[in-house]
Amino acid sequence: MACVIAVDAGTSSVRALAVDEGGAVVDVSQRELTQYFPRPGWVEHDPVEIGDAVIGTVAEVAARRAEAGSPVAAIGITNQRETVVAWDRSTGRVLHRAIVWQDRRTAERCDELRAAGHLPLVRERTGLVLDPYFSATKMQWLLGPGGVAATDDVVLGTVDAWLVWNLTGATNGGVLATDVSNAARTLLLDIRHLSWSDELCDLFGVPKQALPEVRPSCGRLGVVRGPLADAAPTLRGVPVSGVAGDQQAALFGQVCVSPGMAKATYGTGTFVLLNVGGSCPAPSEGLLTTVAWDLGDHGGETPVAYALEGAVFVTGAAIQWLRDGLGIIGQAAEVGPLAASVADTEGVFVVPAFTGIGSPWWDPYARGTIVGITRGTGAAHIARAVVEAMAYQVRAVVEAMTATGHAVAALRVDGGASVMDLLLQTQADQLRVPVARPTTTETTALGAATLAGLAEGVWGSLEDLEAIWRLDQRVEAQASAVAADAAYGGWRRAVERSLGWAEPDS
Repeated sequence: MACVIAVDAGTSSVRALAVDEGGAVVDVSQRELTQYFPRPGWVEHDPVEIGDAVIGTVAEVAARRAEAGSPVAAIGITNQRETVVAWDRSTGRVLHRAIVWQDRRTAERCDELRAAGHLPLVRERTGLVLDPYFSATKMQWLLGPGGVAATDDVVLGTVDAWLVWNLTGATNGGVLATDVSNAARTLLLDIRHLSWSDELCDLFGVPKQALPEVRPSCGRLGVVRGPLADAAPTLRGVPVSGVAGDQQAALFGQVCVSPGMAKATYGTGTFVLLNVGGSCPAPSEGLLTTVAWDLGDHGGETPVAYALEGAVFVTGAAIQWLRDGLGIIGQAAEVGPLAASVADTEGVFVVPAFTGIGSPWWDPYARGTIVGITRGTGAAHIARAVVEAMAYQVRAVVEAMTATGHAVAALRVDGGASVMDLLLQTQADQLRVPVARPTTTETTALGAATLAGLAEGVWGSLEDLEAIWRLDQRVEAQASAVAADAAYGGWRRAVERSLGWAEPDS
């Protein structure tokens, strides 16, 4: 039986996962990534480490699949979005550490652009907001204070482009391409025309020739050559055929292929995406409009899908903080049982705005807040407040979506924290809609794999993909609406205290 290898280049680790024709993950290899914090609010990665980790993990999985007699039909890529890599296309030399999506160093530049009246143009063309989260001001910083020279050979791309180039040959004919779902996160793509905008490139001072070619999310980009082929000879010539940013990949992996279907991925951050169909909607207050995917020749009459997105910057990262910062837990898996050991938080609320706050507030100067602490507050109350904050943040996003006229009838969930029954129950109580967890929660990788497999004929249609989605647990609301609203109201009061806390230069 053939398989597809999905490369999942995330924020904290790189993984390679083999997915069989039934949609099951049958092999995994993982390597942690080093996080660099050179200044408060700055977050960086080493692109060489990312590339080496991808080659290492994919080679491991490919070797085991070869031993098992399972040929690899294709490779798909999904990645942390907005993170920017700068490199020289002639030499392959990395020109600066990658600036990660969480990085806030360009907050003041975003303020300047907003004050100069550029927000309406940005909102209309890109569906995004002026926030340091996105790529364009990171690229502008690299070409200025970052010391990267705007030569003819410089490339400014997201992580997917760096990986596609490396996996298809690097300096020996590597393909310089990104897909529409990643390009849509840069502040440089006109999401209606699916092409780089000259006007926006000029606004941010990014040379258009430094950007990769924009391609569909589903379709052959190139074939494996170079370092990966050397490390895994059985992969030489295997097509690289699917690319999507992690959240769009999760939406596809959850098979939310019809308008009105929504998913929430609880990862480092939490991202809620709602499929709104093939027509690009007008900008919505507090939300992002993004390209979900372009299926190219494999998408029928409407190959392009758009999505409304709410971005929550910190959820799983708050669990890491409980472990590494406070020492409340020894490992992440302990947070669920600890939080469930108390009936409620006894009035404690956590707003995990460690790097600002995203949808629907978009305040880079918000900071983390814990309110309601009494002498009786213990570790379990704080742990539960962190878990409940995940559900509250998703409710804030879904309410903003509902205000646009796009109702969320049910929510499919995935990501590491989705294993917590307490989180799923709290989420259902807060949204008053069913919350469904699939048997395979590796939906980000599954999305990358199925995009690549669809391109190469492993799956023949979207109906085939719908047939391999399997339900693990469906949770309905149990708490009364009055109790849920009261708890949410208390958390919203805590949010008010976190907004605008930091000074612009901090």
